Amino acid sequence: MARNVERGARARQTILAVAPDSDVRFVPGDANDPARAREAHDKVKDIIGSIDILVNSTTSSFAPELFHKTPVANIPTIINQLVVAPLQMCGLVLPDMRQRGTGVIVNIASDAAKSATPGETIIGAGMAAIVMFSKALAVEAKRDGIRVNVLTPSLIAGTPLTETIMKEGFSAKLFEKAASLAHLGVPEADDIAAMITFLASPQAARITGQAISINGGISAA
Repeated sequence: MARNVERGARARQTILAVAPDSDVRFVPGDANDPARAREAHDKVKDIIGSIDILVNSTTSSFAPELFHKTPVANIPTIINQLVVAPLQMCGLVLPDMRQRGTGVIVNIASDAAKSATPGETIIGAGMAAIVMFSKALAVEAKRDGIRVNVLTPSLIAGTPLTETIMKEGFSAKLFEKAASLAHLGVPEADDIAAMITFLASPQAARITGQAISINGGISAA
């Protein structure tokens, strides 16, 4: 599910190219909008019957910027873009997961939640909210057989977001420096996908409430 229909269609084709026998559906929706989020959630349920695994990945349309250069009017928008969507989607899937006594939720935040970084004061605050929400929900939901974890990557090579950030003057310098510290290599989307797959698998049945950094050695947060 995503707002951008074209990107959703491309993502579907990418998956089908690797796994042509898979049943891959794309459902347009806006997880920041309560009505559209519920509409998309209900449509997914109509298609697959139950949502056993939820992966939330949200970003802000605002690039990193020093706090004193950020218009105060932008602050609520940035926080809402980052935080509201994963909380709403978790709220929508949780009742059915509780009723079934099982479920997996993986939220994606950022290392900005753990490492104080110039230019990521507001983004870091939003990401930290996702991390603490995930940990608290994991403690609440464990008695219902539901596991909740959160990934906190830094740069992810080859993604549209990284390409956009690396074109911005301030953020380009910020992340070029970060990339130079990734002595194990800047992570790629496949690295994130592999960890999500593991966390959703039976092999991770005893893992919940964890914030896992995938950053190639940029930090040890």
